[in-house]
Amino acid sequence: MLIFLLAYLGGVLTIFSPCVLPVLPFVFARSGQSFRRAGLPILLGMAATFTVLASLAAVGGAWLVEINQYGRYAAMALLLLMGVALIFPALSEWLMRPFVALGGRLQQHADQKNSLTGSLLLGVAVGFLWAPCAGPILGLVLAGAALKGANLYSALLLLVFAAGAATSLAVALLAGGRILSLMKRGLGAEEWVRRGLGVAVVAGVVVIALGWDTRFLSQFSLLSTASTEQQLIDKLAQQSDAAVVAETRKAPPLNGATQWLNSQPLSNEMLRGKVVLVDFWTYSCINCLRTLPYLKAWDEKYRAQGLLIIGVHAPEFAFEKDLNNVAQAVRDLGIHYPVAIDNQYAIWNAYQNQYWPAHYLIDAQGRIRHQHFGEGAYQETEQMIQTLLKEANQGLALNGKLVQVAGIGATAEAANMPKSPETYVGYSRQENLASPEPIIPDQTSRYSAPRLLQPDQWALSGMWQVSKESALLTTVGGAINYHFRGRDLHLVLGARNGKPVRFKVTLDGKAPGNDHGMDTDAQGNGVIHEQRLYQLIRQSGQIKDRIFRIEFLDTEAEAFAFTFG
Repeated sequence: MLIFLLAYLGGVLTIFSPCVLPVLPFVFARSGQSFRRAGLPILLGMAATFTVLASLAAVGGAWLVEINQYGRYAAMALLLLMGVALIFPALSEWLMRPFVALGGRLQQHADQKNSLTGSLLLGVAVGFLWAPCAGPILGLVLAGAALKGANLYSALLLLVFAAGAATSLAVALLAGGRILSLMKRGLGAEEWVRRGLGVAVVAGVVVIALGWDTRFLSQFSLLSTASTEQQLIDKLAQQSDAAVVAETRKAPPLNGATQWLNSQPLSNEMLRGKVVLVDFWTYSCINCLRTLPYLKAWDEKYRAQGLLIIGVHAPEFAFEKDLNNVAQAVRDLGIHYPVAIDNQYAIWNAYQNQYWPAHYLIDAQGRIRHQHFGEGAYQETEQMIQTLLKEANQGLALNGKLVQVAGIGATAEAANMPKSPETYVGYSRQENLASPEPIIPDQTSRYSAPRLLQPDQWALSGMWQVSKESALLTTVGGAINYHFRGRDLHLVLGARNGKPVRFKVTLDGKAPGNDHGMDTDAQGNGVIHEQRLYQLIRQSGQIKDRIFRIEFLDTEAEAFAFTFG
């Protein structure tokens, strides 16, 4: 039912989509007629045509695209004739004569273009034009239909989308009809209104024929629904957490781990009878670090009751593949549950995972029963832990209370406020770099910082060698500036030669004082000792946009990514 609701809401949103604008004149061409005999047949024809064409597109080959294109040509020709007939009443009968001959009772004179049959035919024609109007939700609907194949489910899914669009268009049509009726009664402008609609129809056909509807309308539209639709998709996806798939999916094996920490190698057979929480993480990931207080608290509270947490460490940066680095991080972070080293992403791929962090809850029979991606949903996850523990042990008594935790430093929960985006320093995922010099990949080059940085912009200054995932400072005195927003600023840092690298940070050109992070002092001084995430700023007073600068007092400093909290 969730995907059907999503499809219907996506259809409703198409009334605001730029690609529907060329269709509106055709729909409103008969707004002055009875909604039951004119407007409703148009919408029914549109919905039926769209459902058929979209169903074919979901399961067919490239030849169906050609058929759809021929249908569009025929529809544009028909609509052009109707538009001309609206503009020139004297020519209506002559222009409509071929359709009268073919349809028999479609019309006897120009006014018969408003008949029930003619309205239905108009709706079918408009359906050919509207079918390619696709946004993120329609893309999801078509993808789902294609996966399911040509069956009743696919057709219903597409029909629900069409019904949503028809609903919003019906509301607009009813309101538009009343407005046009008032205009005609108040101004006696029936002739001009009819001709104006004809001009709009002809103009719409020209726009579509020239391809301006898809190339330019989205640029001039005041409202685009792509982001709204994507937010709707994301929100519903988070709520569902792929529950339907998870309920029946067997947990993949763990035998792809290259090493294990805090445990001997574990297999799925060894885990039967236990409730298992698999946590995909990597030690420099700020989102992963913020979930750790809950994981550690659950491990302490429920381990004796049968819960086993397994951290699957899947590296993001090359230095995170070093077993010594991971082992040091596990010790520093106080992690006592088993950690599987997944340097080859064997377990990651077996789970078809895409996120850091990602939590998969497995019941005592080895089935994935719950999953969550990213931070948050701690209450729901813990309640599911309790449910699965009770299923595994019918006599187990749990009081239902949930853990209360508060992280410190980088593990503290993020502030609820707008924040700058995660920013990668390496050129493979680099965004918002404001240094005027072009990046020269993998070669040492001089970069500079502009006098002013816009919000979320950053800049290098000094001699840097920028690689795919990092930037390496080759001379003393290099710096990075960032105009950031957020309470916390973190930077993943390392030292290429393994020696300590001193650095100094400022906020708005001054020492951070009480706004310093866990890895700096009030004067902004800090030292890189190992490759990890460093918390450099935590604003303690009024949180506002700031200009951050970090200057390195030694060479061989390596910067990977900024994150904010």
